[in-house]
Amino acid sequence: MVDEYAHGRRDGLRLALSILAAEEAKWAALLGESPSWRTNAIREVRHKTLQVAQKRIQTVLNRSKPKDDAAVDAELASALEKVGL
Repeated sequence: MVDEYAHGRRDGLRLALSILAAEEAKWAALLGESPSWRTNAIREVRHKTLQVAQKRIQTVLNRSKPKDDAAVDAELASALEKVGL
C-alpha cells in the first residue's frame, strides 16, 4: 500500500511539473510583448515564479524516488523528458 501511495504521489508531482511547464511556456512567449513596462514586469515575475515552482517540485520528486529502484529511474527519466527538463 505504501508503494502505491508513493507511486501515486510521484505521478501527481509529474503532472504538476507538466502543468507548470505549459504555463511557463505560455508566459515565456509573452515576455516583452507589451508596450507597457508594468505589464512586462508582471509577466517576468510570473515567469520566474513558475520556474522556481518547477525547481521546487523537481527537488521534491528527486527526494521521493527510491534510491535502489531502477524502474523508477527509467519512469522518472521518461516523465522528465516529456516535460522538457
